[in-house]
Order: sequence, then C-alpha cells, then structure tokens
Amino acid sequence: MTDFLAAQHPAVWLFLGVGAILVVATAIGQALARRAGGEPSPTIDNLNQRIAAWWVMVAVIGLAFLFGRGGVILLFAFASFGALREFVTLTPTRRGDHWALASVFFLLIPAQYWLVWDQWYGLYSIFLPVYGFLFLPIVAALRGDTTHFLRRVAFLQWGMMICIFFPSHVPALLTLDIPGYEGKGLLLIAFLVIVVQGSDVLQYVFGKLFGRHKVAPNLSPSKTWEGLIGGVASATLLGSALWWITPFSPLAAAGMALVICGLGFFGGLVMSAIKRDRGVKDWGQMIRGHGGMLDRLDSVIFAAPIYFHLTRFWYSP
Repeated sequence: MTDFLAAQHPAVWLFLGVGAILVVATAIGQALARRAGGEPSPTIDNLNQRIAAWWVMVAVIGLAFLFGRGGVILLFAFASFGALREFVTLTPTRRGDHWALASVFFLLIPAQYWLVWDQWYGLYSIFLPVYGFLFLPIVAALRGDTTHFLRRVAFLQWGMMICIFFPSHVPALLTLDIPGYEGKGLLLIAFLVIVVQGSDVLQYVFGKLFGRHKVAPNLSPSKTWEGLIGGVASATLLGSALWWITPFSPLAAAGMALVICGLGFFGGLVMSAIKRDRGVKDWGQMIRGHGGMLDRLDSVIFAAPIYFHLTRFWYSP
C-alpha cells in the first residue's frame, strides 16, 4: 500500500484542494443561513445539505484511497450492493425471484469485483453482460413462476447492469497499464469523479442563476438548457485544467471531460425516467440532501464504462 500511495502523491494535493473548496463553501453556506435570520429558505437549506453530504462522500473516498486498490474495489463493491438494494426495493418482485435476487447480491457482485481485483479484463468485461445476463432468467425460470416473467427478469437484468457492471468500471481503471503512468490509476478515478460530479454541481448553479428553458420537463423539471450548457462547458474547462493528473494532453483532457459530462447528464435523465415510472422522487434517503446511492451514482454510472474503454483504447497498449 505504501508504494501505491507514494505513486499517487498528486492526489493528496487534489484532496487538499477539494477540502479547501469545501471549507469555503461551508463558510458561505453558514453565512447565507445566518443572513436569512432563521427564516426557512429551501434553496439555502438544500445548499447546506449538499455541502454536508459532500464532506461525508469526500471522507469516505479518502478513506478508501488510504487502503489503496483493495480499498477502492471494496468501496465500489459496497456501493453496488447499496445501489442494487435501492433498485430492487422499487421494482416488482415475487417469491419466484428470490433465488435470482440472492444470486445477484451474493454471487454476481463478489464475482465481478473479484475479477476486477484479479485484473482479468477478458472476463470482467463480459462476465455480467453475457454470463450474468443468461444466468438470471435461467434461475428465475427454474422456480416455475411465469406471472409477468419477462418484466421481472428485465428489471433484474437492468439492475445488474446499472448497479454492478457499469460502476465496476471505476475501480477497473486501476488495472490499466499505461506507459509512463504506472501506479497512478487512482488519479484517473479522481479525474472521472471530480469532472462528472463537478458538472452536476455546475449545472445546478447555472440552472439556478440563468435557467429558463427546460430540457425535459416531464423527467427532470430542474434541468435547463442554460444549466446544461453552462455546467458542461465549465466542467470541460475544469477537465482541461486537470490534465496534469492524467495521461491526457490538455486538449484530450477537455475532450474526455466533454464526453463524460454529456454521458453523465443523459445518465441522470435515464435514471430520472425510471424514478418517474416507479413514482418516486429519490432512490433512497441514505445521504441527507442527496437521496440514495443511485442518486449520487447516476451520472458516474453512465460515464464510467465509456471513459474506461476510451482510455484503454487510446492510452493502454
């Protein structure tokens, strides 16, 4: 672990920088609350809840960072477990699904993340979309319950992909062998998380300040074109500024940031569509002010696999 951390020393400066930004944000949020004189303000309250949640998330990610590759893989394995639990809670299941559900939680999650730990790219890249995809309906069919069988299996397969396969590409970044960038995979993760989550925050800010035209009012009334354009453009500049922690050039870092921010936005829309279909506002209440695990992972879920494969294709021999 010591060698791993030594190779990641630029990430220490990143965490210090993020911590400094959170300190300033906390001070501003508290000042705004005092200025309101105790009067209820949904916008200020939401801002302070978001800042508090960010403190928790940064602390958890930093703790996983201290334990190196194993810590990061365990963090996302638990995140997949929590996300799948939220997904299953809001989907229709029957007694006939119990074996399939147990298989997803206690067989497929450990297997996928063990394959990532073992750096077995040839199998972890196809294990769930091929073998898991075929395995789940077989297990469900063996129970003999045909009521809404197709819908139930489709829900399970979607949950497997969204909650396990896509997020597993984040720790899989640590397995990439990039010449001249050995042992710095955690910085690739930092780039992904900072840029995508930064885009979400900046879209929120630009939307509050300038938002007039809704992107998809039936799915997410708070998302506006002004917020989307301002947030993605700002996050693209942020990604370009962070080129020094990646194997990318400044221009390539900007291009990568643009792609993952766009995917993050559409990921949020897709997950919002699923929530509207299930009649809920949030996936859960695990993180006060931020909803559940899936509410925080929705952007990263869609960005991570494309980011992984673009990086592997262009930078890993």
